[in-house]
Amino acid sequence: MTGGAGFIGSHVVAALTAAGHAVTVLDSGHPAAHRGPLPAEIAGAPVARADLRDPGPVAAALSGVDVVVHQAAMVGLGVDLDDLPGYVGCNDLATAVLLAQMARAGVGRLVLASSMVVYGEGGYSCPAHGRVRPGPRVVADLAAGRFEPPCPDCGAPLAPELVGEDAPLDPRSVYAATKVAQEHLSAAWARQTGGAVAALRYHNVYGPGMPRDTPYSGVAAIFRSAVEAGRPPRVFEDGGQRRDFVHVRDVARANLAAIDVDPDVSGAFNVCSGEPRTVLDMATALSAAVHGAPAPRVVGGHRLGDVRHVFASPDLAAKVLGFEPEIAFDEGMRAFSTAALRD
Repeated sequence: MTGGAGFIGSHVVAALTAAGHAVTVLDSGHPAAHRGPLPAEIAGAPVARADLRDPGPVAAALSGVDVVVHQAAMVGLGVDLDDLPGYVGCNDLATAVLLAQMARAGVGRLVLASSMVVYGEGGYSCPAHGRVRPGPRVVADLAAGRFEPPCPDCGAPLAPELVGEDAPLDPRSVYAATKVAQEHLSAAWARQTGGAVAALRYHNVYGPGMPRDTPYSGVAAIFRSAVEAGRPPRVFEDGGQRRDFVHVRDVARANLAAIDVDPDVSGAFNVCSGEPRTVLDMATALSAAVHGAPAPRVVGGHRLGDVRHVFASPDLAAKVLGFEPEIAFDEGMRAFSTAALRD
């Protein structure tokens, strides 16, 4: 298990050990995710500190392994393009080294933590042109408060809809580009070795143990940190951006399902709740769950690399992996509003 000491990884390790799997964790302790030393173990699984770009410790860890669960990655939009080499090194070069060593060791099963960011924008339809793919949003439009992407053919308003696993990949940030590369590298490894890879495209994951407000945090952690500090969550654009917020324990269950399924199963699978909500919905739910917390403040503005709407159906994961989400949005947000965060 790579990245097993991180936010999502630690929940996945706990789910795997509880199910009776023997797990070994490799984690680099990257400062973007860890502000303190790594623990000696996670849920009884030993933790070894190692950089995946170093073949030696990776090869040693693969001895006797049946399945690799690859969670390690540098996540989020980051600070600026100075982060670009870090993203490519931690996400793509590290994945390439891991896959090469898996081929040498004869390990034939990979569960990859991918992301909904590989889609760029989600699904859209135009009244006149049917399903369309909008282009990147224009800075001048965003600055003027025109946040919805228009039809690329006629400029008409679009209706957002579910994005399926068969949608074209259209990364619109550095992080997104590295996740697409991870999927392509893993697919090439599977073709050349006869192995199988399940790429789990996580949507907006939240839950206990999220890192506090950092440039690499997801929006849920940023809003949760604001509520804890007594500040109103600051919501960009008009708050109408639609996402699917999925609880980390459901994500851990999806990983367990991907391991327990027929070992020849390959493909990409959306891991989501099936309950699309707006970003303002999420901020409002967090504030409302804490007595005396200030209401969110819609501040306009935008972040380059953000997309307007992206949400999906969990149906394929249910059909193939047997995974169905269990934690509803309102229940999850109430619990998350007071959950411990990672310092």
